[in-house]
Order: sequence, then structure tokens, then C-alpha cells
Amino acid sequence: MSDTYKMESTTASTKKLADKKLLKLIVASSIGNALEWFDLIVYAFFARTISKLFFPTDNETLSLMLALFTFAMSYLIRPIGAIVIGSYADKIGRKAAMLLTIWLMMAGTFLIAAMPTYETIGLLAPLGILLARLLQGFSAGGEFGSATAMLVEHHPERKGFISSFMFASQGLSGLLGAGFGLLLTTTLTTDQLESWGWRIPFIFGLLIGPVGLYIRRHIEETGEFTASKEEKVPLVELFANNKLGILFNIGAMILSTSVTYSIIFMPTYATKYLGLSNSIGYGGTLISYTVLMLLTPFVGILSDRIGRTRLMIAAGVLFFITVWPAFFILSHHPTLIMLASVLFWLSVLKSMYFGGLPALMSEMFPTRVRATGMALSYNISTTLFGSFTPFLLVWTISATGDQLAPSYYLLLTSLISLLALFGIRRHFKIN
Repeated sequence: MSDTYKMESTTASTKKLADKKLLKLIVASSIGNALEWFDLIVYAFFARTISKLFFPTDNETLSLMLALFTFAMSYLIRPIGAIVIGSYADKIGRKAAMLLTIWLMMAGTFLIAAMPTYETIGLLAPLGILLARLLQGFSAGGEFGSATAMLVEHHPERKGFISSFMFASQGLSGLLGAGFGLLLTTTLTTDQLESWGWRIPFIFGLLIGPVGLYIRRHIEETGEFTASKEEKVPLVELFANNKLGILFNIGAMILSTSVTYSIIFMPTYATKYLGLSNSIGYGGTLISYTVLMLLTPFVGILSDRIGRTRLMIAAGVLFFITVWPAFFILSHHPTLIMLASVLFWLSVLKSMYFGGLPALMSEMFPTRVRATGMALSYNISTTLFGSFTPFLLVWTISATGDQLAPSYYLLLTSLISLLALFGIRRHFKIN
């Protein structure tokens, strides 16, 4: 065997091993985020069923608003989770924090899957759902910062590509959630769905947890973290020298967050306000999440090559120009094709916007406050501009009778994020 052949064989084996480690790292880091979003999306998709079973009133809209308000309330604890778990990740390590978050997520999912309804245990039922959502919210508060830091610190030369899977995994979660919604609403009767069918997705989500735990136990801590100088109190250092990074990260996240939660709201919007069937609502959303899952990593690669803020500004401008016409046409022509077209367009723009966003956020913080900084800014944004989005849209449409309310909200958030991106280019010199 020639030396050249041996060298090529060794190089191929090394590359194969590196690719396997990369895949393992991506799965380990994104599976917790995927589980978080799967539970969140399933709760929002089955909000009408959950409202009947756990928040029953004589007014259907009021019941739905109570269910969505509980959905929103769980986000109030997210910044606390960001501080506690983010600081833990910056002090002890990303791996330890990622194991903690997935345990907490599994506990919250189990509570929802097993919770008796209002008819069985009265007020304890909605309180139990709220407790489960608070537990999930606390866990999710630290998940994004810890997992994204793990990814970008392992592969700083490809951070746009590798960190894009944090958001691509949301597309996979949405695809699974919408798939469950479509399957269950088309194969089960209303009585079957309300009796036991709605619990199936949560049980499925619970089964993902052990897989995530196993994979996360077998990944390595990042060399960048272990080599960096420890901060005694990461939160103090963060607010002392990185306040601008927090502010701009929150601003950049606003558009991504508002679009995400508007898409989550679309099945409810399609059935309650456009008069479409459940299957059409879920079917349209399937298209949206497929786009997000497949397109986002390619945008991540593109952000590594041509710049993150350039792509995001272009997407933000297109959002601002096209979102009102899209909802205007949909409200006047409420069909499956039109719903799918609007969701497809919103998802393409969203992928363009958030494909490079995790990497951009990581670049504004030094290593020993990175997890805390990203977690806090991410969760402040999702709390203020994401969690209350479904509740706010239901209230606004009900109060005004205007079905274009989602477009007004997205116009505002796109404008705020565009201003933040121009600020990032000016102060951090990030293209």
C-alpha cells in the first residue's frame, strides 16, 4: 500500500470522525431547544381544546384567552431562568447547564401530559398547568444561551452555520407539532380528542427527553470556555460592561420572536377568524415549518460568507413592505392555498432573518458572560414580544373586529428590529 493511499485513507477517516462529532454536537445542543419548542407549539396548537378542559367558562373566547394567558405567564419566569442557569453555565460549564435544563423540561412535560382536567380536580387543574408551564419556562430561560455558546465555541470558524441549527430545530419541532395536530384532528372525533387525544403529543415529547440526556452526557466541554478566565459573578460583569450588547440583542430578537409566535397562532387564527377547518390550519403551518427547518442552515452558511446584519436588514425591509398586503389578501381570500402562500412567504423571510441571528448574538459577548448575556436578552425579548403575542392578537381582533391586527403588530416589530440592526452595525462593526 503506497504512502499516498495511506495518507488519503487517514485523512478520510479523520474527516469522517470530525463529521460524526459535529453531528453529535449539533444534535446534543439543539435537542433541548427542539423539545422546548415542541411542547410550546403543541400547547399553542391545542389551545382551544386545553381551554375547554382546563379553563371552562360560558364564554369560549374568554376560555381561550385564559389558556393563552397561562401560556404567556410562564414566560415571566424565563428571565429568572436565564440569570440562574446562564450564570451556572458561565461558572460551571455549558454541558452541566444543558443537562439541568433538559431534566427540568421533562418534569414540566410530564405534568402536562398527566394532569387531570377541571372536571376531575377543579381549580387544581389550571393551577397544575400553570405550574408545569412555569417549570418549562424556567428551564427554557437557560437553554438557548447555554446550548448556543456550546456550538459557537466548538466551531468559531463556522458559527453562523452551526448555531443556525438552534433555530432550524424549531422548524423540526413545529413540523412535528403541526403533524400531530393535523393527524389527530383528522382521525379522531372531538370527544376522543378532548378525552385523551390531545395528550399524545406531550407523551411523545416526554419520550425525547431521555435521548437528549444520553447524548448530552457524552459531549465535551468547549476548549474556549475552559481556557478563559473565570468571572466570579458573571451577571455583575455582564451589566457592568455589556449592557449595550443586551439592549441590541433584545432589539434584534424582536422581529424573529413576533413572527415565530404569530406563526404558532395561525391555526387558531385560521379556524376562529377565517372560518377554515382545523386540518387546513395545521396543513398550512406544516409548510411553514418545513421551510424553516430546511432553509435556515443554508442562511447560516450564507451569513458566514457575506455577513449577518446584511441578510437580516434585507429580510426586515421585506417584512415591513409585504406583511400588510399578505394579511389583507388572506383575510379576503381565506383558502388553503392562500394561507399556505402567506405562511410560505413569512417563513422564507423569517429564515433569512434568523439564520445568522444566534451567531450575531454570540459575537456581542465575551466567553465568560456569553451564556448569561444571550440567555437574558433572548428571554427578555421572547417574554415581552413573544409570549403575549397570541393573547394580544386574540384581544385586539376581538376588541376591534379587524382581522388585519397581526400585520400591524409585525409592522411595528420589524421597524424596531431594523433600528437595532443599524445600531449593531454602528457600535459593534458587525456586517
